[in-house]
Amino acid sequence: MIKVEHVAMRFNLGVEKVNTLKEVVIKAIKGELRFKEFWALKDVSFQIETGDVLGVIGSNGAGKSTLLKVIAGVLEPTEGKVSVDGVIAPMLELGAGFDSELTGRENVFLNGAVLGYGKKFLTDKYDEIVAFAELEDFMEVPIRNYSSGMLARLAFSIATVVDPEVLIVDEILSVGDAAFQYKSRQKMESMIAGGTTVLFVSHATESIREICNKALWLEHGKMIMFGEAEEVCDQYMRTVEH
Repeated sequence: MIKVEHVAMRFNLGVEKVNTLKEVVIKAIKGELRFKEFWALKDVSFQIETGDVLGVIGSNGAGKSTLLKVIAGVLEPTEGKVSVDGVIAPMLELGAGFDSELTGRENVFLNGAVLGYGKKFLTDKYDEIVAFAELEDFMEVPIRNYSSGMLARLAFSIATVVDPEVLIVDEILSVGDAAFQYKSRQKMESMIAGGTTVLFVSHATESIREICNKALWLEHGKMIMFGEAEEVCDQYMRTVEH
């Protein structure tokens, strides 16, 4: 179960140009450092049960990625609280949890450790991870030389090598090729059938209708609608088309 209660997220945006860290410190000491408040999320509340599949929709800048980061524990909300039952496997930003100077092989162990997998487990699962990612010829190459699609394939393969209780996926899978998108979609559906709770962001309401039983619509950080996926998508599309 995931319970989000009155969550708000504020960022302080600088309103003046400061060129160096020294200038920041001096202005902060003098009380001259000015910020503009930006609320990425405002009073968002909802609850999903174990095994639910939640699609998060909304225009660019609506707060979708920020919400996933708060649920994943990457960001601490300014207000409200989040309760999550189960181990989370987050896939939030392309390249997050990777070191571009290390090889694909080294990053399997680095990223796996970030996700909480032990070295023995990763060693035992290494061949399976590489095979699913279809990167057998590139594992000794520094990932700075990987395409965005290759990074997405490796990240997804590591995150889903076990069936996590909660899988959180931002839009990074959209950068892969069509064949891998289909393959990862099948993997997600298999995990869903096994009871994994899934949250993912997508601009494609067709995908949300097909995969999700619940949907959340955000705009400007505010929750517009939460409920059955078909109903939320219908309302969202009516608004977009007008």
